[in-house]
Amino acid sequence: MGTMLSQAVQYSKEPTLYLQLAFTSTLFAGLLQAAMGFFRLGFIIDFLSKATLLGFMAGAAVIVSLQQLKGLLGIVHFTNKMQIVPVLTSVFTHKDEWSWKTAVMGVCFLVFLLTTRQISARNPKLFWISAAAPLVSVILSTVIAYSIKSHTHAIQTIGHLPKGINPPSVNLLHFGGPHLALALKVGIITGILALTEGIAVGRTFAAMQNYQVDGNKEMIALGLMNMVGSCASCFVTTGSFSRSAVSYNAGGKTVVSNIVMAATVLITLLFLMPLFHYTPNLILAAIIITAVIGLIDYQAAFRLWKVDKLDCVACLSSFFGVLFISVPIGLAIAVGISVFKILLHVTRPNTNVLGYIPSTRSFQSISRYSTAVRIPSFLIIAVEAPFYFANSTYLQERTLRWIREEEERIKANNEPPIKCVIIDMTAVTAIDTSGIDTICELRRLLEKRSLKLVLANPVGNVMEKLFNSNSLEAFGLDGLYLTVSEAVDDISSSWKPEKPEP
Repeated sequence: MGTMLSQAVQYSKEPTLYLQLAFTSTLFAGLLQAAMGFFRLGFIIDFLSKATLLGFMAGAAVIVSLQQLKGLLGIVHFTNKMQIVPVLTSVFTHKDEWSWKTAVMGVCFLVFLLTTRQISARNPKLFWISAAAPLVSVILSTVIAYSIKSHTHAIQTIGHLPKGINPPSVNLLHFGGPHLALALKVGIITGILALTEGIAVGRTFAAMQNYQVDGNKEMIALGLMNMVGSCASCFVTTGSFSRSAVSYNAGGKTVVSNIVMAATVLITLLFLMPLFHYTPNLILAAIIITAVIGLIDYQAAFRLWKVDKLDCVACLSSFFGVLFISVPIGLAIAVGISVFKILLHVTRPNTNVLGYIPSTRSFQSISRYSTAVRIPSFLIIAVEAPFYFANSTYLQERTLRWIREEEERIKANNEPPIKCVIIDMTAVTAIDTSGIDTICELRRLLEKRSLKLVLANPVGNVMEKLFNSNSLEAFGLDGLYLTVSEAVDDISSSWKPEKPEP
């Protein structure tokens, strides 16, 4: 949110307008979230695939970590942009502002925080070490900064923080002017991102505790929270993975743990804020780097490459898009690739030639099973997708190509010619009128070539549509079978000269 707003409005120049847009964006985000939950549109979040989020989180972690070099090196003038090139340019352009005292102190605390994180990761019972490390670091660094306050010009500190809770912000909600479109865009993007993260966190811990999360109710809850928050000087927020993990490891089971945390924050705001006057910026930078570095899961990226190349491309697109362009464009590119992957699977579904597994009644893909044996005079093709208008033409052309390739193989090996083509429809979960017309057209084309077309195991919904369209009449009694094995046995038994031995 800060990145997108800062591209149009600078807080240092127009603080009031900046706050107006931030609170208004939060309200729009809450309205979007609540509306999506109310109208049960949670499926939209599923377009942000795990691969997309993996790349987004890694890219954001890198950018946020590099942004913290400002505090870690003591740089005063720094860019507000969130792309890697401007950030690195700003770091090395202001080398004269680097403070070796700040850098040494910051690196020491960063090593301390990362070490405690590793200790807790290796021994979950010691989770409290990494949980307490940030607080200990803040206290210790504040004491050090206070003890050398006469030299604090070398170490930047937070400075004065007013006590008390934030004032109401209803009067700052901004529904007019030239920046309304910006507030709406920021609200939509941050709202969707917040939903995705919050529901992902909820599902993660639900799986660990064996309970279910209603995504639509989560959306309504998050939406109402942000709507109320926009009126209480809050920016858009969502469920925190790190705090949820700490609560889970500490044994928290109910919302009472959240009540305790909220009470602690309230007490801090009301009474303890002056204690942070001498807290150095470098410790905040070290804590943020430690927190976000765990979002970079390179091992998961390697697994994506091994399992699904397109998922890996979506992950890398999201990662580099966030790094070099912007968060929304990076996500848009990754979502576009994910949608393209879906369309590719729909329009170009898998088809396989099946063979007989000896000593069984099973037919499996010849390319996947080396023991699968072709049945003489039969070509058995499995379709592994719904039969829709989007892929019906492709499936017809692919089937005819399978037939041509099989005929060429038969001719080369001097084997018996094809007499029957069986389409295994076990994996065809749905069909539309275009798919039905394509099957009928394919039957007519094969009849002209003296080839019999047989359908095997159409599922209930597909069978019902084939029956209602009167297409089954053209296939006859011997054109539809419950299994491939039954079709092979029945048809081959009617051929007196040749009888296969499956």
